[in-house]
Amino acid sequence: MPTPLLKIQIPSIYPTDNPGLLPSRMAMCTPDTKNAVFAIASDVAAAGGKLVLTDMFRSYLMQLQSHNDFVSHKKTAFSPAPGGSLHEAGRAMDIDLNKIHVSLAQFWEIAQRHGFSPIIKAPTPGVSESWHFDCRGSHGIVYDYYTAGKGNNMKPYAAMAASAILSIGVSVDQFKGKERQALIQSALIRLGHDIGSIDGSIGNHTMSALQQEGITSTDVNSIVEALHQKLQQKFPGEYEIKSDDVTTHADNLFGVSEN
Repeated sequence: MPTPLLKIQIPSIYPTDNPGLLPSRMAMCTPDTKNAVFAIASDVAAAGGKLVLTDMFRSYLMQLQSHNDFVSHKKTAFSPAPGGSLHEAGRAMDIDLNKIHVSLAQFWEIAQRHGFSPIIKAPTPGVSESWHFDCRGSHGIVYDYYTAGKGNNMKPYAAMAASAILSIGVSVDQFKGKERQALIQSALIRLGHDIGSIDGSIGNHTMSALQQEGITSTDVNSIVEALHQKLQQKFPGEYEIKSDDVTTHADNLFGVSEN
């Protein structure tokens, strides 16, 4: 199965039907992200602060609007086009820096302890994106793979984001019509194989990696399912659903993009 999305109730800056909670359209994330967010919130509370979010999940249309606002200078913070943000995979959070009541450097330590990475290079309050944190999970392997030059058709962050978005069953425009093939490639990279770039074209390197994984089927859907099972075994925290979790989904599953 694709990496599931879970509903999450977390304080936010927005007035909603549930006052003080993140609006439902944003309140979705992967299981490992949800566990990490609550662990961070607990540590921040122990330090006398409060974790309050301004953003989390974004649909294709929400990411497009954010990108257009950046392009039109309506907002100054950089926002990539759809397919380029971990927000679209339920793996990013933007926080209210005024509510945490700990230094940004201390928050970095707390966040990194629970698997969240900052997007800027140094804990400098006030700079753009100092509020943005990613839970990369196994997709960090894709980032490292591209950083090492093993893939060259995207920048490392874009490749990681594409991998994470595909993993929840949402289309990425550059792979339109070849989303499952791109997912196969990103899955193999996460499993430790060198297959070249994630481009949606199944070549000899990809086929060789599938054979090494013991996957002999030529049916794309069967291959995807077999790889999901292997990923679930290797990265169980990314798939774990607890008894009180409410699962949701991103309303795409490689359908037509919301454009």
